[in-house]
Amino acid sequence: MTVLQSNYIPWKGYFDLIHDADLFIFYDDVQYTKNDWRNRNRIKTRDGTLWLTVPVGDRLNRLVCETEIHDARWSAKHWKSLQQWYAKAPFFDLYRDFLADVYTARQWRNLSELNQYVIVRIARDFLGIAAEFADSRSYQTAGQREERLLALLTEVGARTYVSGPTARAYINEEHFAARGIRVIYKDYNGYPEYPQFHPPFEHAVSILDLLFHTGPRAPEYIWGWRDAARRA
Repeated sequence: MTVLQSNYIPWKGYFDLIHDADLFIFYDDVQYTKNDWRNRNRIKTRDGTLWLTVPVGDRLNRLVCETEIHDARWSAKHWKSLQQWYAKAPFFDLYRDFLADVYTARQWRNLSELNQYVIVRIARDFLGIAAEFADSRSYQTAGQREERLLALLTEVGARTYVSGPTARAYINEEHFAARGIRVIYKDYNGYPEYPQFHPPFEHAVSILDLLFHTGPRAPEYIWGWRDAARRA
């Protein structure tokens, strides 16, 4: 299983983690981190990468799930940018209705609600990921940092925990092993390039970039290439 904060239109590696899990728990009742991926991500433009940022104010003492969205004009601006830079992409029209609904038909007041909705829809409807989704607020856990994470993993009966590679700096694997939990660190290396507007190629952009350019073949560029390499 995997436990992770929700991000705004996250990159392909985020969905790679979801694909590896049978249960993915959104961990949004933790401290909101400023200038992070929670409320922003990047798209590719003729002039390089462009940040799309959801306005949430400057208050620091709040949880991700408590983070309110300010100034409703952001959604129209983001939708305009996506159309401006990707309307001519081969598969843009395949996702047009979904994104128009997200950016024009709905009013988002909470960052966590926005992020979770978009992530789940993309994972299930467009990438075919079968993982079950849950929210950490649904569980009765206590403690701080690693202690609380271990309590959550124990409550759901996890035997394997899949984590991003940066967690090596703060995870004590002995503590996990004592609970009978094996830790696996996701390796983001080796992702193949795909046809992308405005070279040079950039991996660190929103999943939308991959979807617009490759459509139904997107999973091949996230995890499918590994399966092909093993069969070779």
